[in-house]
Amino acid sequence: MATDPAEGWQRWHERRVATVSAPYGPLALTGTYWLEDYPDGRLPDIPGSWRADGDAVVLTAAEADGLTVDERPLGGEVRLAADPGPASGARAAYGERRLVVLVREGAWGVRDFDPESAVRRAFRGLRVASCGPRWVVPGRFMSCGPPWVVPGRFTSCDTGRTWAVFADATSGNGSYRFRFLRPAAPTARRCRRAPSTTTSSAPSRRPGTHWTSRSRRGSARWSEVRAGAPEADRGAAS
Repeated sequence: MATDPAEGWQRWHERRVATVSAPYGPLALTGTYWLEDYPDGRLPDIPGSWRADGDAVVLTAAEADGLTVDERPLGGEVRLAADPGPASGARAAYGERRLVVLVREGAWGVRDFDPESAVRRAFRGLRVASCGPRWVVPGRFMSCGPPWVVPGRFTSCDTGRTWAVFADATSGNGSYRFRFLRPAAPTARRCRRAPSTTTSSAPSRRPGTHWTSRSRRGSARWSEVRAGAPEADRGAAS
């Protein structure tokens, strides 16, 4: 781990650029389609028929449609559970495109990742401010007992890692509306404990989990997340 802030920032920036510009990274996403919005099962510019059926999506296609599942041409019907990993590992594909099956709060959808998307091809890097001491902001770690998400403060998960949700007056105006930060754990042996009056509207939780506010189409709800769950499940945009 880099001890110099500028060196650490440079490494983070290089990783960020690589992640954003990856063949199946965020810039390759051309559309997210919720199946309830397409009762006929026909998705824009995607062959086959897609419909939700209980705990899976049923995909029906002819071999001439050009779809593959598990790298084999699909001719018939197949049930697809939600893809658990990165887009590059999605079971369904259309040429070089990856069709990621997902479910959010009981609603099934398909995300279309295309390495040849116009946005990815036009990408020429990220415009960022250089790292400098004036951007270093001291923070105070407050142990809150159960790891509720406290606005403006760090949250310690059951995994022992620290992370924070960061936003300021510029968020959502030319940039994403929030960012996840994962600073190094506090080095002090004694940390100040948050006041016992800190409350949360989240329900009680099971051991090994925490609650976080997430939304789909602007409808915020509380969702229980397993400690150590993938970043995509930690309140990421759906």
